[in-house]
Amino acid sequence: MLQILNPFEPFPDIRYTSDDGLLAVGGSLTESRLMEAYSKGIFPWYDESQPILWWCPDPRMVLFPHKLKVSKSMKQLFKKEAFKITYNEAFETVIENCAKIKRKGQLGTWITPEMKAAYIGLNKKGIAQSVEVWKDGEIVGGLYGIYLKNKKLFCGESMFAKVSNASKYGFISMVRKLQENGVKLIDCQVHTDHLESLGAEEISRKEFLKFLQ
Repeated sequence: MLQILNPFEPFPDIRYTSDDGLLAVGGSLTESRLMEAYSKGIFPWYDESQPILWWCPDPRMVLFPHKLKVSKSMKQLFKKEAFKITYNEAFETVIENCAKIKRKGQLGTWITPEMKAAYIGLNKKGIAQSVEVWKDGEIVGGLYGIYLKNKKLFCGESMFAKVSNASKYGFISMVRKLQENGVKLIDCQVHTDHLESLGAEEISRKEFLKFLQ
C-alpha cells in the first residue's frame, strides 16, 4: 500500500515500492529530507499538478565511469576545445534552464519552484553540484546533481542544451572529473536512449543499493 508521508515521517522500507518504482507520496523538500532520500537511493520526481512523489525504480539506470562511451565526433570536439567548461559557477542558471527546456513528450517540468529552492540550498552547502558549458561567453548547456562524497556516488538530476552536443560535452566532462575524484558510480535514475549511448546501463535496484551501504 502506497504510504502518504507527513513532513517528519521517515520513508517506508524499499520493499514497499510499487512495480513502477513509486515508494511514497507527500512529505517535504527540506534539505534533511532530500539527504535522507538520496542516502537511501530515493529521489523526488513530479510536476506542479501533483504532490511530491518519491521513487526508487527497479531496474536502475547507472553509469560506471570507466564504461563511459565517447564517440569519434565528440572526441573531435574535445580536441578542438569546442566549449568552455566550468563547475559550480552558475548553478542557479543551470537549474533554471533545466526547468525551462522543452522536452519531447513532456508537457511541463518536474523542477518546480519548491524543488529549485531546495537544490539551490544544497548547492550552497556543496552537496548539489553543476557543470556549465559555455560558447562565446554564453551558457549553452549544463547539468546538475547530488554528490554523495562519502559514498563516492553522484546522482544526476537533469541536463539541458541550447546548441547541439552541449549537454553531451558537459556530461562527459563531469564524468571524467568525478572519476578523477574516485567516484565509482553515477546514478542516472531511469533509462533513456541518450544515456545508453554514453555508456549507461541498467542494473537491479538491489545491486544499486549496495553502493549506498
